[in-house]
Amino acid sequence: MAAPRPDTRGIVEASDLFTHVRFRRREPAPALRPYLEHYWLIDWDLTQPFVSHVVPHPSVNLVFQRFESGDEGERAGFAEVSGLGLGLFAQKLEGRGRVCGVQFRPGGFRPFAPGRPVSQWTGLRLPADEVLSAPPSPAAVLDPEDEDARIAALDRCLLSLGPHPDPGADRAMAVAERVRADRSLLRVGQLARAEGLSVRSLQRLFSTYVGVGPKWVILRYRIHEALERAESDPKTDWAALAADLGYSDQAHLVRDFTATVGAPPTAFAPR
Repeated sequence: MAAPRPDTRGIVEASDLFTHVRFRRREPAPALRPYLEHYWLIDWDLTQPFVSHVVPHPSVNLVFQRFESGDEGERAGFAEVSGLGLGLFAQKLEGRGRVCGVQFRPGGFRPFAPGRPVSQWTGLRLPADEVLSAPPSPAAVLDPEDEDARIAALDRCLLSLGPHPDPGADRAMAVAERVRADRSLLRVGQLARAEGLSVRSLQRLFSTYVGVGPKWVILRYRIHEALERAESDPKTDWAALAADLGYSDQAHLVRDFTATVGAPPTAFAPR
C-alpha cells in the first residue's frame, strides 16, 4: 500500500491548523494497511484556545485523546469510536493535549467490529468499549513520549482486534476507492453499472460497510476537492469545476459547499 497521502483534503484552513498544532500522519503495520488510511497524531501546547474544523471523510476513526490542561483542568486519557461524520466537525483545543487517531478506509472498519453494520455508528461518537470487543488501553497509546512507541502500541491494539476476513469489506473498500480516484463517476447508477451491481445492492453494501449511501460518498469527495481548490487557487473557474464535479450548475455546487463547510468557496480564497 502507498504511504499516507500528503494532501490536506477535508481540513478547513489547514495552514492555520498547522501553525497551532503539531500534526503528522504515520503508516500502520503492513497487515493493517489494507484496512487503514493512516494513523494521525496531534500534539499542542497553546496559550490561547483554537478551534479546528474538518469536513469528515467517509471513514470511521478510533481516537485516543488526552487534554492535559485547559478550562476543564487535567483529564485522563480516553478512547472513542467516531462514526462517519455527516456535518462539519469542530474541535476546541486549549492548553496542552495529545491525540492519536486511526482513520480507517471507507469500508475498512467492520472487519474489526463485525457484529453490526457500520451505519449504526454514523453520526455518533461512542466510548470504544461500547463498540469494540476488547478496547485498547488509552494509557498504552498516549503515555509513551517516543512517537514510534505510540505507533507500535496502535499496531498492537488493532492487530489484537482482527482484522476478520470479510469479502464484503474488501469489495466496499475497492468501490469507495474507485469513487475517490475516478472523477468521471458522478452518479450512483453509473457506479453500479461499472461495478456490475444493482443500485439497491450497491446501497446495501455501502450502508453495511461504509455507513452511508454511495451518493453521499460521491458528493463528499467532490466537496473535498472543491475545498482544496478554494484554498489553493484564487483563480478557480467555479462554473467549470461544478461541471467537472457533476453539478448541474455553479449555484448548486456553491449551495452544497456552503451547507457542508459553513461558508461559500470565496471565503477560503488564498490571501
